[in-house]
Amino acid sequence: MKTLIKNGTVYNDGRLVKEDVLVEDGIIRAIGKDLHEYLDDDYDELDAGNLLVSPGLVDVHVHYREPGQTEKETIKTGSAAAAHGGFTTVGAMPNVDPVPDTPAKVAQMVAKNKQDGLVHIAQYSAITTDRTSDEVVDMAGVKRAGAFAVSNDGNGVQAAGTMYRAMQAAKAVGLPLAAHVEDESLLFGGVMTEGDRSRYLGLPGAPEVVESAQVARDLALAKATGVHYHVCHVSTKDSLAMIHFAKQNGVRVTCEATPHHLLLSNQCIDGHDSNYKMNPPLRHEADRRALVAALNDGTVDMIATDHAPHTEEDKGRDFCCAANGITGSETAFALLYTKLVKTGLLKLERLLDLMATNPAEAFNLTEAGHLEVGKPADIAVFDLNHPYVIDQRDYLSKGINSPFTGMTVYGQTVMTMVDGQVVYQRKEN
Repeated sequence: MKTLIKNGTVYNDGRLVKEDVLVEDGIIRAIGKDLHEYLDDDYDELDAGNLLVSPGLVDVHVHYREPGQTEKETIKTGSAAAAHGGFTTVGAMPNVDPVPDTPAKVAQMVAKNKQDGLVHIAQYSAITTDRTSDEVVDMAGVKRAGAFAVSNDGNGVQAAGTMYRAMQAAKAVGLPLAAHVEDESLLFGGVMTEGDRSRYLGLPGAPEVVESAQVARDLALAKATGVHYHVCHVSTKDSLAMIHFAKQNGVRVTCEATPHHLLLSNQCIDGHDSNYKMNPPLRHEADRRALVAALNDGTVDMIATDHAPHTEEDKGRDFCCAANGITGSETAFALLYTKLVKTGLLKLERLLDLMATNPAEAFNLTEAGHLEVGKPADIAVFDLNHPYVIDQRDYLSKGINSPFTGMTVYGQTVMTMVDGQVVYQRKEN
């Protein structure tokens, strides 16, 4: 069966162009203005007039909670949420139970992702056994089992010697190492960023150096080992400055920023609504502005959601005791398009690079991130012209923990296609 996506504004090869896309047998057969030569009487047509046709978005940082915490999310519900947000490829973090820290466990996760996922799910292995030990995993083995990268996300690697050995091992087999950067000895029980706001609210604060100190250490180790070192959810201007300097000096480093760190600051925290509690915590306004600037100057390579669903019970506790994290898959594109592109802070082409092309290229996800003839038909279609309200009743994730619920935005997902199959379609009113 053929599907013709007609009259859309297509993001193709770095340009936004009015053209059509023909999908056949799961792949992109043709892209152009007049594709009648490829058509017969048996095809479906989607009129994408006034719509954006994009490569399926790529999110290298999601938490699907399965196995171990399926009351929060499952592979099925998490990947449905991704499809709802226009994502066709995601990277699943290993903080599940049991942790995928051996080749056998990674292989089980890869098979389960393929069985239950509505989108392509690339699987992280842990860096160390159980994500918290100093025993580096069998890097060659987990790569053979299907891991596309390694990470201990949720925990920083505390010992420099462990990180050095892990980087050497990852470099030897060509695996990117994605780091949650957090020196736990500097936390001092903090639940938000230390500063005037934490003192006003009477909440324990942690200094921003909890992140930047470990970034500094890791950049030195990455330079020494030559590994592809990726900084997860970078959040401070000092971290950005060090990453920028390292890039200028030949260190193979990439980094991601989250929608919530780009759009919110610690001034949003009132001490009661735990939807504003996350890790890294929301930072000062100067940090937020530095992150937005870094989207344009190339310091930040990509945007990743850090989609972190929790039960209402876990998020409904006192701010100090509530779980860290918010959902993000279903709201990311619309929020960023509304708050950054429509306000002139970012070009649409750059946003699409940050959310599709760049993460695919950085993590060697060769079938993702581009609309290209002969490649899998992983496509997202967005409505940029009509506002809608983010409504928790529309969420497909089990998690409803988002501070953005109720906001009016533009950029609603109309359709998401994976391997030529429609995995999400907007309901018509």
